[in-house]
Amino acid sequence: MSSNEPPDALAFVTAEEVLRAIYGDDLNGCTVSLDIVAGIVDNSLRQTAARNGEWLELYEKVVEAVHLLSTPPDKTKVTEPKELQVLLTQRLDAIHAITSKTIETLAIVRGKKAPEA
Repeated sequence: MSSNEPPDALAFVTAEEVLRAIYGDDLNGCTVSLDIVAGIVDNSLRQTAARNGEWLELYEKVVEAVHLLSTPPDKTKVTEPKELQVLLTQRLDAIHAITSKTIETLAIVRGKKAPEA
C-alpha cells in the first residue's frame, strides 16, 4: 500500500469491528489507532484483490482458449472428412491439455495432488 494512499472505507469498518470485538463498544483501553489497524486490513484486502485479479485473468485465458478451439472451422478451408477429423482431434487434444493444466494448477494451489489424466 502506498504511504500517502488512505485505506478504503471497508478497511476502516473492519478495523473498527475488530477493535470493538477486542475492547468493547467504547474501545476503552485501546492504545492502537483505528488508522493503523485499518491500514493493516486495507493491505490484506488489496493483496486479496490482486490475487483474485490474477485468478480472473487465468480464467479468462482458459475460457478464451476453449472458446477459440470449440469454434467450428471455416467450411471453405476444411473440405474433406479426413481433414475435419484431423482438425477436430487436434482441437480436442488441445482442449484436454488446457483443462489438464488448469486442473493441475488448481490442485497445486489447493495443496492437493492433481488427478491422473
